Amino acid sequence: MVEKQKVLIVDDDNNIAELIALYFTKECFDTKIVNDGESAIKENESFRPNLILLDLMLPGMDGYQVCREIRQKSQVPIIMLSAKGEVFDKVLGLELGADDYMEKPFDSKELVARAKAVLRRSAPQKAEEPKSTVKKVEYPDLVINQTNYSVLYFGKSIDMPPKELELLYFLASSPNQVFTREQLLDHIWGYEYIGDTRTVDVHIKRLREKIKDHESWKISTVWGIGYKFETL
Repeated sequence: MVEKQKVLIVDDDNNIAELIALYFTKECFDTKIVNDGESAIKENESFRPNLILLDLMLPGMDGYQVCREIRQKSQVPIIMLSAKGEVFDKVLGLELGADDYMEKPFDSKELVARAKAVLRRSAPQKAEEPKSTVKKVEYPDLVINQTNYSVLYFGKSIDMPPKELELLYFLASSPNQVFTREQLLDHIWGYEYIGDTRTVDVHIKRLREKIKDHESWKISTVWGIGYKFETL
């Protein structure tokens, strides 16, 4: 029997939280509702959800702080929910580690669709892939293996969410080739992704924080176009 995926709903408005839970239950998810940030952090460890739906405006610890705390220990997918629709709020949420951001009020069916898309993107690679198709690129002091989702940087393993690793691998697999943000969005996130090109910029920023410029290579910005993995 296939185990149900679990969704942790974090919202201090019980009416909204119960409505969300109803839609996800109909889609065969297990759900749990909590109403504050501290409970969300505790339930992430005990309930072990496959996805967290996180409201920003929470009593005490807000959603940004909750996301920051969870990201220190877990790469569980997070969709932020907020009445704040400014670009700054969305970018900040993504920079802190959220996988998507939806404005309130939202259509519940769209939320479920986005949740399923996020879960597909974060799913680990299938184990049955033949070993003959190992996807790995190597540069001085950098080894990117997309088959087992690992990155070695100066001999040390770097913790990296799937989409960051896939983006790095894609760029490094075609050194010195320039890709537009739209091309990267389509290739890494897929045509079904409901988002914008700022998602690419946020992930590039995260990569640069973990993988610094090397004397032999670097991730370069091509102004007005996009990005490339440049060999020096």
